[in-house]
Amino acid sequence: MESSGELVPFPLLTTPIESNYRACTIPYRFPSDNPKKPTPTELSWINLFLNSIPSFRKRAESDDTVPDAPIRAEKFAQSCADSSLLMSHPCGILQKYTTFVESDTHPLTFLKSPSNIAGTHSVSVMSRMLQQFDEYTKECRPNEAKYSAILEDIKKDPESHGGPPDCILLCRLREQVLREVGFRDIFKKVKDEENAKAISLFKDVVCLNDAIEDEAKRVENLVRGIFAGNIFDLGSAKLAELFSEDGMSFLASCQNLVPRPWVIDDLDIFITKWSKKTWKKAVIFVDNSGADVILGILPFARELLRHGAQVVLAANDLPSINDVTYPELVEIISKLKDEHGKLIDVDTSNLLVANSGNDLPVIDLTTVSQELAYLASDADLVILEGMGRGIETNLYARFKCDSLKIGMVKHPEVAQFLGGRLYDCVFKYNEASS
Repeated sequence: MESSGELVPFPLLTTPIESNYRACTIPYRFPSDNPKKPTPTELSWINLFLNSIPSFRKRAESDDTVPDAPIRAEKFAQSCADSSLLMSHPCGILQKYTTFVESDTHPLTFLKSPSNIAGTHSVSVMSRMLQQFDEYTKECRPNEAKYSAILEDIKKDPESHGGPPDCILLCRLREQVLREVGFRDIFKKVKDEENAKAISLFKDVVCLNDAIEDEAKRVENLVRGIFAGNIFDLGSAKLAELFSEDGMSFLASCQNLVPRPWVIDDLDIFITKWSKKTWKKAVIFVDNSGADVILGILPFARELLRHGAQVVLAANDLPSINDVTYPELVEIISKLKDEHGKLIDVDTSNLLVANSGNDLPVIDLTTVSQELAYLASDADLVILEGMGRGIETNLYARFKCDSLKIGMVKHPEVAQFLGGRLYDCVFKYNEASS
């Protein structure tokens, strides 16, 4: 399912877009590379996505909104070897999977092997069973679903499945397969739980920030809060594992960021500009649910409102990993406002929420919603938050206005490319391109 409505280029990209903008930050291949052979960079990223499959499968299996979630999760994760078994040996599928079929004498008959068919069931039952098997094999054709198989295909032929691969294509294929097998939002439960926790902490976090009288220190504390919140990223296999074991402590994360200077560290420059400059309108591309958006971005957005700016929060159209969606963000803000429509004493009449038109954890800014394009046309500050939107894509994007890319490095491949540390921080500030 794709985002509805025609998508258009983000109006603040430096023009001509064709020669000035490339969405993906990391060069996966060069013109001299063999188009039929994957590059080392492509292989490392394909393996990164392969390694994330178990955590996605686990989430999918527990999605109680989807009938037969474990079976569908297996289809999502299935490898080429499983696909070959399904298609080349019909008996193999009957031996490997337990099938339930109706019989004349029992409501359900437990069928474990083909030998149970003969002399036991009527022709009509066999017909129904064969029809069921035919429907199953249609669902399991190798060119449909099976994310593992698709990634292995791309290893053999980088131009298959819409390649050559980059992080946008690999994310899109994963989302496409999840939706094809019946999953829409496998992280919904954990998003709701983390949103509820973060909402309960919002007032305390804001009051702690407001108590910092020195403006420079307050802005730095707000930025540290964005990094701390950005740790809540279940698209990272390692962080998903840590989250399932220990949960995430926002305040502890604020104190345990890697020491400065960060791998890209323009914070001091930004703080100096903050004290001398007033932005009229800021567009913030938000990232994850929970602590990220509620305890990281919203206190920062609230400070921008206090600073006199109008703020547009751009959220995904459709679910993708644990990223917050437009409807979810609207609901979150409504819960945080008091009876006077304020966010802890700050008027929210200049706080807008927009549907970005995006359905991935990364973003290509040549395709955003018309709504966002309209709201952003007169902005003088663009903020891309999170590793997907601000580092893996758009780190070097140039804009007609000031821009800020802020996120935590959560993949070793990204840390290596930047020459930094795992869980290092990126705070990249650029003034308007002339």
